[in-house]
Amino acid sequence: MQKEHKACDIHPADRIGNVEEYYFSKKLKEVAKMNAAGKNVINLGVGSPDMPPSEQAIDTFCSEIRKEDVHGYQPYVGIPALREGFAEWYNRWYGVTLYPETEIQPLIGSKEGILHISMAFLNPGDGVLVPNPGYPTYTSVSKLVGADIVSYKLDEKNGWYPDFEELERQLSEREKAGKPKVKLMWVNYPNMPTGADASVEIYEKLVRFGLAHGIIICNDNPYSFILNDHPRSILSIPEAKSICIELNSMSKSHNMPGWRMAMLASNAQFVQWVLKVKSNIDSGQFRPMQSAVIEALKADRDWYDGMNKVYGSRRDLAGQIMEILGCTYDKRQVGMFLWGRIPDHTKNGEALADQVLYEANVFITPGSIFGSAGDRYVRISLCCKNNVLETAIRRIQNLNK
Repeated sequence: MQKEHKACDIHPADRIGNVEEYYFSKKLKEVAKMNAAGKNVINLGVGSPDMPPSEQAIDTFCSEIRKEDVHGYQPYVGIPALREGFAEWYNRWYGVTLYPETEIQPLIGSKEGILHISMAFLNPGDGVLVPNPGYPTYTSVSKLVGADIVSYKLDEKNGWYPDFEELERQLSEREKAGKPKVKLMWVNYPNMPTGADASVEIYEKLVRFGLAHGIIICNDNPYSFILNDHPRSILSIPEAKSICIELNSMSKSHNMPGWRMAMLASNAQFVQWVLKVKSNIDSGQFRPMQSAVIEALKADRDWYDGMNKVYGSRRDLAGQIMEILGCTYDKRQVGMFLWGRIPDHTKNGEALADQVLYEANVFITPGSIFGSAGDRYVRISLCCKNNVLETAIRRIQNLNK
């Protein structure tokens, strides 16, 4: 038996007390214990694509990895061909011109990029606008860097878009209280967890808001190709590049979550400031993976359509689960999740998710992990094959009998 050693009487940094272990990190440990006990839990919680990248990307990786000269450290800014590949991708699909040498920074995942951006721009006490509901990492990273979180509510009645009148009121109250100004705003369209699509109008409003108040608008944009015929970038809006940063990722759009390959784009000055942080944290990305991403970015419309055909059939099945649970949902949602409002008689989303987990052995996500505004919602991941979703349907049907 392994001896457990107690830690010395050492206290961690104060910032550790401001954050909790990531929800999925904790919950998946519980699911693992249930599986070890023979429960065979179906995981509809995590958005980890289960389809492979393109054959061209895989073949390129297998070929490149056998070369002798590709295993050393790589440039902090990525190889030139990777930046050029991202620039061509943005031009082809978003209609955005980016200069590969100065306006693109490859990242080891966009989640990591959230930390890089926060460290580059936020001093302790600076205000940061964080959506509620929203990706939990926006909040946790803001706490880690000592920023002052200013939560802004997204409401279903407003299409899950920001209420700009309310934002103006929040800024005014902060100024009257003599607090440091809001310096950065996190947005995420197409939205996770709600599935609200991006629109030219909302992007225009965000750019105007950022310019008017000197607030950096950071758009986290990994879902624009999933069940969406019109991929959009906030950088397509005139003047956006002067005040906006956009994160994009290969994880969702190209089925590469474990590869940790992503990028950000903005004006040259913003990119350079982020690089100052990033270059002191990591040592670049494995060159064969960069080469594979270059090939993946060349995918044509047929490849994306094939992927979305699969997601479309899965969403139909996820919709059946929502209906069995008595949840309502907007059929116009995009992205790789389905977000549904729970019945009025149900205590909250966490209670419903726990009932489904413990009584039907199906793991779905309570909306409350994304903020208090998600308390009456649950989320179902589409990263699960049809036959598994069908099994989940049968289990949940039995739950309600």
